[in-house]
Amino acid sequence: MATYTPQKSDKFTFGLWTVGNPGVDPFGGAVRTPVTPVERVRKLGELGAYGVNLHDNDLIPFGASATEQDAIVKEFQSVLAESGVVCAMATTNLFSHPVFKDGAFTSNDPKVRAFARQKVMRSIDLGVELGAPIYVFWGGREGVEIEASKDPVTAAKRFRDALDFFTEYVLDQGYDLKFALEAKPNEPRGDIYLPTTGAMLGFISTLAHPEMVGVNPEFAHETMAGLSFYHAVAQALEAGKLFHIDLNGQKPGRYDQDYRFGQEDYKQNFFLVKLLEDYGYDGPKHFDAHPLRTSDPDDVWEFAKGCMRTYLIFKDKAAQFNADPEIQAIWRQISVRDAVLDPILDGKYSPQNAQTLKSHAFDADALAAQKLPYEKLDQLVFDLLLGVR
Repeated sequence: MATYTPQKSDKFTFGLWTVGNPGVDPFGGAVRTPVTPVERVRKLGELGAYGVNLHDNDLIPFGASATEQDAIVKEFQSVLAESGVVCAMATTNLFSHPVFKDGAFTSNDPKVRAFARQKVMRSIDLGVELGAPIYVFWGGREGVEIEASKDPVTAAKRFRDALDFFTEYVLDQGYDLKFALEAKPNEPRGDIYLPTTGAMLGFISTLAHPEMVGVNPEFAHETMAGLSFYHAVAQALEAGKLFHIDLNGQKPGRYDQDYRFGQEDYKQNFFLVKLLEDYGYDGPKHFDAHPLRTSDPDDVWEFAKGCMRTYLIFKDKAAQFNADPEIQAIWRQISVRDAVLDPILDGKYSPQNAQTLKSHAFDADALAAQKLPYEKLDQLVFDLLLGVR
């Protein structure tokens, strides 16, 4: 019987801000004593996590001197090596300080835009120093509440100019670093630019170095807008742009809840894990989630263990799905193959292929009469997930 014990090879990661969240929310202050970054890394290593992720200010206090930063980084590198945990991803906090209250890259003030670029370059340097191969951009303040306050066309250009600047900076420095863009529809702004993974994928194609830039979709961000995270991830996979992924739990139509992975919507999460496993996603599986405000310090680590255990359970269920004789029999029934048409449909346009299709005789009534036992298939999935198969 599977034990669902995480291994480093599973590449499970947590942000320093996740297990380190003291339970603050917009309506109340901390309910837990903060745990230092060093303590978080050490405990995550004991639990079997592969890596940690960080914003610059999760580790380095805003305004710290170079001497202070050097001492903090040295201690952090030491605990990474000691615990066998890697820094899997880095990013910049461009949302907490009041200077970014109206955006960073898209601010109307050139001094704010310049300060944001300075902060990002320094954060990129920090991430590379810690060994991070991926750098995430979440435009948390890049948006508006008042439409008259910004020209959205100008804002899009400013966002693009900033990312082009950073890719050139990385190339100039000789860093081996990829960027991943994270979408969110709203919160903390009324509307955030580039609100969905699909919008990010379209935007990437306009960049100077699109080969360096992918996406970091988050379950909560797509789900809070009523979209399917499963399908957003599939689009990113098909485009070869799934560089990183944020896993958590979310009820549709609510504020950004960041629940434990798997806490909500078992079926969506099952098919998400199956998708990642079937298509061989080998990047970090980041739990960008937060323990409940009701959790005491011990329960925080139960939260972390639960995220990893849930993924492994779904992974096991995906293997059962792929091996289930009855389910696979239905898959073979609905996955029709045609020796004449498949090569045309799977290939590119040619005059010959076009003529073959135009002249082919189809029996629309016979096609419409084909059986599609989707009700039965869906019930088999339900039975599988509930453990009665």
